[in-house]
Parts: sequence; C-alpha cells; structure tokens
Amino acid sequence: MDLHPAFPSLRPYTPPQNAAWQRHFLLRRRTAEVAVTPANRGVRSAKAARVEAALFVANGALTLRKLAQFALLADVEEARQLIDELNTLYDEQGTAFRIEQVATGFQILTRAEYVSWLDRIHHRQERQKLSSAASETLAIIAYRQPVTRADVEAVRGVQSAEMIKQLLDRGLVRVAGEDDSLGRPFLYGTTKTFLEAFGLQSLSELPMGEDLRRVAPDDAEEDIVTL
Repeated sequence: MDLHPAFPSLRPYTPPQNAAWQRHFLLRRRTAEVAVTPANRGVRSAKAARVEAALFVANGALTLRKLAQFALLADVEEARQLIDELNTLYDEQGTAFRIEQVATGFQILTRAEYVSWLDRIHHRQERQKLSSAASETLAIIAYRQPVTRADVEAVRGVQSAEMIKQLLDRGLVRVAGEDDSLGRPFLYGTTKTFLEAFGLQSLSELPMGEDLRRVAPDDAEEDIVTL
C-alpha cells in the first residue's frame, strides 16, 4: 500500500519532576480502562487522542518511546496498543489516513487513492520532483550501495557528480564511508529519509531490479519522476 505523509512540528515534551510517579500511576490505571463497547465505539479515549495529536503535528515519524513520552503513556506497549486501536477506528470510519510504521517510527499517512488530489492542493509535486537522471542515480545507489561516484558513472555512462549532489542536498543519499581504492573516494548509500519518502521500512522491501525503468541519458531532462 502506497502511503504519503499527511500533515507536518512537534514541540518536544519535557517530563515534570514527578514523571516517575505519574508513570507508576498510569501503570496502575491500565487495568481499570473502560473497554470498547458498541455504545462507545468510535470515541477516542484521552490517551488515544494524545497519541493522535502527537503524530498529527510531528515533523516526521515518531518512535514508540517518543510517543509514550509525548502522550504521557505508561510504556511503549501501551503506545503500540493505542496505535492499533486508532487504526481500527480509522478503518471502521473509512478515513483518508492510517498510522503506519516507517523506517524511523510511526507516522500518519494518507491512503494512496487521495495522493493526487492532495498534490493538487498543496502543490507538493513542484517541490518533490526528481528528474529522470536524478531518479536513475538514486536507483543505482539504492540497489548497489555502498557505491562510489565512479561506480554510478560506470552504470549510467555519464558524469553523475551533480546528480549525487542533488540527492545529498535532498537528504535522500548520504556519505556512507570511504572506499579502500586509490584516493579513497567516498561511498554513497541511501538514508532513512529515502525509506520514508518511498514508504519502506527497510531496503529489503525494494522492488526487484527488473522493475526499474532505465532512462537513456538523452531523455534525462524530458522525463520527470515524482516522489
């Protein structure tokens, strides 16, 4: 399922001095929580609402630990339980979004069928377009990482320094180390931002190599790929 970030910046919560006492109190209250019944189905508890609010305003994904901290929960297990409850609620109500796990944690993402409509509203396509040359360079790095610039250029057959710089500037690619060859050139790999942008939890979820569309250098400026 293709999902995309829904809404953007979370102000970190600083626990008070009595946070340990509050955590103990919350643990004791867990067994006394009201069960979901037909009468209250569809109604968020205060805890679920806090989890939803934290994810709603977060500038990126949140780990279970951070969610538990920001939403004043007892522990990460409770955070996971509330995420499941919210997703059940979203599915029952047919909402346009769900909470999904990405590389760096959990994030509210819009369902695939609404992406093109949201793009028109927020003009996100203009900000996130990659040329075919940049997309091809990114694909090579993603599938062959860690790779040097020379490795990328050997596959593409053209200079790729500018494409790699663009990907570095966008945070999709990072310097992953140095090669042992003469001159010790940089090795490049993808980032967690790359995984988030494509809705992946890990590189193992990349599609098979034959699914990639190779673009000839002459077409690099004509075709556009949108993240």
